[in-house]
Amino acid sequence: MVRTTRRRFLESATLGAAALAARGWSAQREKAGTVLLMTKVPFELGMASYTFRAFGVDEAIAMTRRLGLRPVTFKSMHLPLDAPDESIRATVAKATAAGLDVYGGGVIYMTNEAEVRQAFAYARTAGMRMIIGVPNPELLSLAETHVKRSGIKLAIHNHGPTDKLYPTPESVYGLVESLDHGIGLCVDVGHTQRAGIEPSIAVRRFSDRLLDIHVKDVSAPTAKGETVEIGRGVIDIPKFLRTLIKINYSGSVSLEYEKDEKDPLPGAAESIGYLRGLLASL
Repeated sequence: MVRTTRRRFLESATLGAAALAARGWSAQREKAGTVLLMTKVPFELGMASYTFRAFGVDEAIAMTRRLGLRPVTFKSMHLPLDAPDESIRATVAKATAAGLDVYGGGVIYMTNEAEVRQAFAYARTAGMRMIIGVPNPELLSLAETHVKRSGIKLAIHNHGPTDKLYPTPESVYGLVESLDHGIGLCVDVGHTQRAGIEPSIAVRRFSDRLLDIHVKDVSAPTAKGETVEIGRGVIDIPKFLRTLIKINYSGSVSLEYEKDEKDPLPGAAESIGYLRGLLASL
């Protein structure tokens, strides 16, 4: 298999990042003529705020903006589930004023009926369009009722080979394929690879229920794999991005960078720059 060098794409990131918005077009010019070849990128790069879990919400907002990202999902350390409604609205308003789109919250665990109700009330108060969640399987029927009632989507997140509920995208799909289409998958690219499954195959196979993506790279395609900067690991990221374009995935591809908890910005910036470089070269 021919692997594109990391250097090439980091160079592309430097040259192309200014011209390539997280959502938009990538282009190649042909010197011999005037042909402009365009590849439409139907999705948008975003941020899962768990990346900045060691920092307060103001810092998480500022670092997301420094990366030039707009879509964001807030984890509970930045937007507590049990916060008063006025506090939830004020935090979202602060993020919105900074140019962010708080499209979702999570990962939110739901182990009983009260937690399902709390999650949807929280998302409704925040004006979120999606919950990235892990409801216990016996609660899926109740969750479906809330999805239909509220119009808020539920993207169930897989957590890899050691997870007892949803280790793989397939484990989610098998439980939701007969439910309302507002319930689907948040495919975690790293955990999928750690389960020995190629992420490109998973998103193509389950594209009809693909609602959200957490993107990362990992050091090994096994349970021992750990998060590394995107492009330094074992995942075929170019193939993954090309697959998303081919299936016309139009949601968010949100970075969840789990390495360097106390100093995540350099690795997050490298990862986003690498993704932008790839997109600019397609």
